[in-house]
Amino acid sequence: MQDELKTRALAYHCLDGVPGKISVVPSKPCATADDLGLAYTPGVAKPVLAIEENPEDAYKYTSKGNLVAVISNGTAILGLGDRGPLASKPVMEGKGVLFKRFADIDVFDIEVDEKDPDKLIAIVKALTPTFGGVNLEDIKGPECFKIEQELIKCCDIPIFHDDQHGTAIIATAGLMNSCEILGKKIEDIKIVVNGAGAAGISCAKMFVAAGARHENMIMCDSKGVIYKGRTSGMTKEKEEFATELSARSLADALVGADVLMGLSVADCVTPEMLLSMAKDPVVFAMSNPNPEINYELAVATRSDLIMATGRSDYPNQINNVLGFPFIFRGALDVRAKIISEGMKMAAAKALAQLAKEPVPESVAKAYGGDKFSFGRNYIVPKPFDPRVIEYEAVAVAKAACEEGLAQKPITDWDAYRVSLVKRMEKYWN
Repeated sequence: MQDELKTRALAYHCLDGVPGKISVVPSKPCATADDLGLAYTPGVAKPVLAIEENPEDAYKYTSKGNLVAVISNGTAILGLGDRGPLASKPVMEGKGVLFKRFADIDVFDIEVDEKDPDKLIAIVKALTPTFGGVNLEDIKGPECFKIEQELIKCCDIPIFHDDQHGTAIIATAGLMNSCEILGKKIEDIKIVVNGAGAAGISCAKMFVAAGARHENMIMCDSKGVIYKGRTSGMTKEKEEFATELSARSLADALVGADVLMGLSVADCVTPEMLLSMAKDPVVFAMSNPNPEINYELAVATRSDLIMATGRSDYPNQINNVLGFPFIFRGALDVRAKIISEGMKMAAAKALAQLAKEPVPESVAKAYGGDKFSFGRNYIVPKPFDPRVIEYEAVAVAKAACEEGLAQKPITDWDAYRVSLVKRMEKYWN
C-alpha cells in the first residue's frame, strides 16, 4: 500500500513533465507592444508613484490584497520532523493549491533556511509589504509560539500559524457537535490532550475558550502528565496546563475521561485505555498517517465511540483545509490586521452549524456516493462542501467587523455571500 502511494504521489508531482503543483499566471493581457508598455515601462511608473503617495493604493493596483505567503523553515514537516526548508516545499506548494482551490486566494510559497526565531521573525517582517497575509507552516515548537506572537505584534497584516490554530478550530467544531450528539455539556467533560506541541497547546486553549474547564483537563507529553511542580521538559506554554491531579501517565489520565485529543504518535493508546474512558467517549486521534489507536481496533473496542482522525479514509476527518482558506478569505475581504481569537471561534461555530444542515448531493458524488448526515460519523463538514466558504468566510468577516478589526468593513452581508458563491463557481462547476 505504501509503495503504491509513493509511486502515485511522486508521479502526481511531476505529471505531464511539469514539476511541482503551482505556477504564476498573469491576470492582465500582454499580447501587444501597448500592453507591454502598460504592464512594464513606462506605464508601470504611474502605479508606483500612486502607491508612494498613498500606500493604500497597493490594494488597488497590485495583487497584495489577495496574496498570502506560505512560509516554513521545515523544522516540523507534517509528522516527519525536521527535514529542512527545501524538503518542505512540496507541502508549501500543496497549501498554495488548497488556498486557490477552496478560496481563490493566490499564494507564494517561501522556504526559509533559518532556524533562529529572531532572525526568522525579521525575515518574515521584511517580506510583508508583498502580501495581504502570512500563513506560517511546519515550524517546530516552542519557537513557533514566539515567532507567531512577535509577528502579530509587529506586522499590519494577518499572521496565522496553521499548525497551531487550524487543527484547533476544526477540532473545536467537532467537540461542540460531539457534546451535542451525546447530550454532554462541554463545561462538565473531562478532556485529556496527548501531545503538547503547537497543535496540542492551541487545541487546549480553544477548548477552554469554548467552555471547557482548566481543572477538567489533563495534558500529556512524551514524558507523561504535565503536572504542577514538574521540572523536566517544561515550557511556559505547558505550565498553563499543568494539573494538580495525581495522574502521571496517559493510562492514568484516561481513566474516566470523556475526550481524548491525540496529537502525538501512532499506537500509543491501547484497547485497555480506551475501555477505561467514560461512557460515550470521544477520541480525536490525529497522528498521521497512523492514529494513536487504529480506527478499526477502536470501534471494535467501544461501540459507543465517536472517533475522528486526520485521515480522509475514515469518518470525521479533522482536516485543516476546512479552516485556513476560508479564514484568510474572510480576513482579507475586510482587510483585518489580525486574525483574532473571536474570528477563530466564529470559524469553529460556523463549521459546527454547517454540519447540522442537510448535505447536498454534490458532496456525496465527491466522496464516491457516500451519504452524510449529522451524527456520530459526521461531526464536521466535508472540505468539498461548496457551502463552507459561505458559512465560514462570512462568519470570520463578521467577527472582524464586530470587533472593530476590519479596515474595510462589509455592510451588505447578503451581497458578500452572493459574491463568494459567484467567485467560486469556476471551481465547483
